[in-house]
Amino acid sequence: MKNIVILLSGRGSNMRSVVQACRAESWPARIAAVIANRPDAEGLAWAAAQGLTTAVVDHRAHADREAFDAALAAEIDRHQPDLLLLAGFMRILTDGFVRHYEGRMLNIHPSLLPAFPGLHTHRQALAAGVQAAGATVHFVTPQLDHGPIVAQAVVPVLPGDDETALADRVLAAEHRLYPMAARWFVEGRLALAQGRVRQLDGAPQLLWDGGLG
Repeated sequence: MKNIVILLSGRGSNMRSVVQACRAESWPARIAAVIANRPDAEGLAWAAAQGLTTAVVDHRAHADREAFDAALAAEIDRHQPDLLLLAGFMRILTDGFVRHYEGRMLNIHPSLLPAFPGLHTHRQALAAGVQAAGATVHFVTPQLDHGPIVAQAVVPVLPGDDETALADRVLAAEHRLYPMAARWFVEGRLALAQGRVRQLDGAPQLLWDGGLG
């Protein structure tokens, strides 16, 4: 049984999708803890209502990023994680923290990386005039919003889209993509070598418009 720890900063909708899929699909895993860097993060209340262990490591209580990351790692490691999931965790992590969890930390980003890293991804996509947008699950490396890609979901950019409409469409795809990738990890169905990720069963690592392509 693998231990999953989830980090979040806000409402935690991707956390919810992972928790619900883990239970409904009987993964060989358990959600060991949900941890936030903000005591008012909405996702904490939902997680606690599900009977999950929750914790807060408030970044504002620490002098710098190194001190915060050390405190955060200490809390995470109490739960002996096999997999660490970033689910809307809005903090830039230090290189030392990332290396500590190398090969067992995933992130989901609302663009088709390497396109549009960082913030305001949907605004960037609309400004660029792309015809498709999406989301990416990747292993976390010290370089922000980079790292070996586990899976991606593609959604169309429709005429008349604004940031909200596009964000909603991408988020719906994220809620399918992240549980799929996390399940592959805990079931040992991923191989990472030379910066590339392979799905060992040969399952598609690309979702089209929220469905398998």
